[in-house]
Amino acid sequence: QVWQIRLDMHLLNHDGNITDAASIAGIVALCHFRRPDVSVQGEEVTVYTPEERDPVPLSIHHMPICVSFAFFHQGTYLLVDPTEREERVMDGLLVIAMNKHHEICTIQSSGVVMLLQDQILRCSKITAVKVAEITELIQKALENDQKARKEGGKFGFAESIPNQRITAFKMESAAVDTNDVEEQAGEIIAKADPPSEVSASPVVHTPGTAQIGEGLESSWGDLEESEKEEAASEEEGESEAAAFECEKVETEDTSTLKETKNEPIVVSDSEEEEVVILEPQELPRKTR
Repeated sequence: QVWQIRLDMHLLNHDGNITDAASIAGIVALCHFRRPDVSVQGEEVTVYTPEERDPVPLSIHHMPICVSFAFFHQGTYLLVDPTEREERVMDGLLVIAMNKHHEICTIQSSGVVMLLQDQILRCSKITAVKVAEITELIQKALENDQKARKEGGKFGFAESIPNQRITAFKMESAAVDTNDVEEQAGEIIAKADPPSEVSASPVVHTPGTAQIGEGLESSWGDLEESEKEEAASEEEGESEAAAFECEKVETEDTSTLKETKNEPIVVSDSEEEEVVILEPQELPRKTR
């Protein structure tokens, strides 16, 4: 017997990058969840109530965290954690899920942008740095919550309601310090070890398509027996139709020549007002 756990998420409001926010909320909910304690003796299973035994946490070995990257101008510009307005004008989105052990859990790419190998590797290195920071914040938040519960203070949903932290389409204005943004970005890029070589930009023929290098020639495998028979029958039908068209054209040319052979050719000279009648002559036969 196993536990069956389902995680439902309800969005009240968001300003973009809902994938990352949902992944953090989901992993925190699973880490915070407590299941009833169970004892197994032979084939007898006993599930204890919270009054009998304290609930126990789930066995979570690692935390996969999603980090989203928005690309603009066919991958020329890269942006981490895009907002809702930035998502409207981006060309493509790359989502990488990774844990703090630098193990990639999943990669998802969407949009009309073709990414190079170096671009994906650089995004994975940036993801490793961001996942380490987010995992540390999650662990601190869980420790603070556990400490508040032991002290008997307000926590969870009861604490969020008076402070208006959980509201729909409502956000208080707050000043954001952007003085050290460039320094923080430089530190993240330095930790991520960006590639030294600049990769060649892909050749974009039309929006949504790209070509890197000359490519390879298309090759087809051997046809099956049924396909060979169909191809042979189609070739025979085409050859018969072509022979019929050739015969028809030659017949029309011959009849035209016969009609022209017995009729005189009249030549008129408008200046001298003379009419010359030429006797019909044998015309050369056309050949194909």
